[in-house]
Amino acid sequence: MKILAIETSCDETAISVLSGQGDSLVLEKNVIYSQIDIHKKFGGVVPEVAARKHLETIAPLLENTLGKNRLKDIDYLAVTAGPGLVTSLILGVVSSKTLAYVSELPLLPINHIEGHIYSNLLSNKISKKHFPALVLVVSGGHTEIILMKDHGDYQLLGQTLDDAVGEAYDKVAKLLDLGYPGGPIVSRLAAKGDDQAYHLPRPMLDSQDYNFSLSGLKTAVLYALEKQKNISQKDVANMCACFQKAVIDVLLAKTIKAAQEYQVKSIMIAGGVSANAELKKSLAAAAEKINLPFFYPELQFTGDNAAMIAAAAYYKIKSKKAKPLTGKNIFSLEPEANWQLVKNNV
Repeated sequence: MKILAIETSCDETAISVLSGQGDSLVLEKNVIYSQIDIHKKFGGVVPEVAARKHLETIAPLLENTLGKNRLKDIDYLAVTAGPGLVTSLILGVVSSKTLAYVSELPLLPINHIEGHIYSNLLSNKISKKHFPALVLVVSGGHTEIILMKDHGDYQLLGQTLDDAVGEAYDKVAKLLDLGYPGGPIVSRLAAKGDDQAYHLPRPMLDSQDYNFSLSGLKTAVLYALEKQKNISQKDVANMCACFQKAVIDVLLAKTIKAAQEYQVKSIMIAGGVSANAELKKSLAAAAEKINLPFFYPELQFTGDNAAMIAAAAYYKIKSKKAKPLTGKNIFSLEPEANWQLVKNNV
C-alpha cells in the first residue's frame, strides 16, 4: 500500500510518500518547506503570510515529490484536515481534493494530533503488546494526556486549561527577549543554567486529575524578573533552567501517575515539544523505574511533517477504521480548525 500525504496545518508545507506492509513502513519521499525564517521578524506565525507561502510552494513541491510517475503508484491520498490555522489548512485540503477527484483515488482526512502520535511508529517497532499506551502530547497548541487503547481508539485523560507547553515556552522566551521560535532557545539556555536559582510554582502538581495549567507559571517568571533590576546572561540561563524544571516536574508526575492508574503497557510522547532533550531524558528515566518501554519520535519527525499523516492514514486503513472519501463525496471535506481528536470528557 502506498500513500501520498499533505500537511499544511500551520507554517510548514509538507508532502510525503509512504509505503507499508504489515507493521513495516518505508518512507519513500519526505519534503518539508519551513517558513520559520519568514515569520521570525514578526515574532510569531502570521496566518495570512503562512497561507500565501503555502499557495506559492505546494504545487512545485507536489511536482518535485511525484516526479514523472505522478500518481501512478499511489493507492490512497491523505491530508491534514485539522486542527490548525484554517487559512493554512484549506490549501492542503483543496489540493488533496483536486488530486483525489482527478485521479479517482480515495482520500483520507487525518487529525493533526493523531498524526503526531503516529510519528512514533515511523522509527519505532510498536506492536499489539504495547497497547494500551499512554501518550503525552506536547506542542505549541496542545498539552494532553491520552490513553491510546489501540489503533484509532483514544480516551482523553487530561489537558491544559490555559497555555499549552510550547506556548508557555514561547511566552517565557518573549519575557526574556530571546527571539522566535522561543522553545528551542529556552531549552538550550536551560542546559547551561541552575534549575534551583529561582523558586517557581508547580501548578496543579497535586490536583487529583490529569489537567494542567501553565499560565500561572509564566506569570511567576514575570514577577521574579521584575524583582531584579539588572538581568545578566547567567540570570537568563538560570530562569530558563528553573522554568523548564517546573514544567517537566508537572508533566512527569501526571504522566507517570496516569500510566500506573491505567496500567498501560508503554508510554509515548508526541508533538513539537517532544524534541526537548531534557523532557525525553526525564520521561525515559521515569518510565524505566516502573518497567515500561518509552517511545519518542526521531528528531526529524517531531515538528510538522506529512510522513506522520501518511503513517496515521496507513494504520487507519490497516485496522479497517478508515472512512476514505471517494467520488463526489470528496467535495464534502472541509478544514476543521478546532478538530478534537478526542471529545472533551475530562
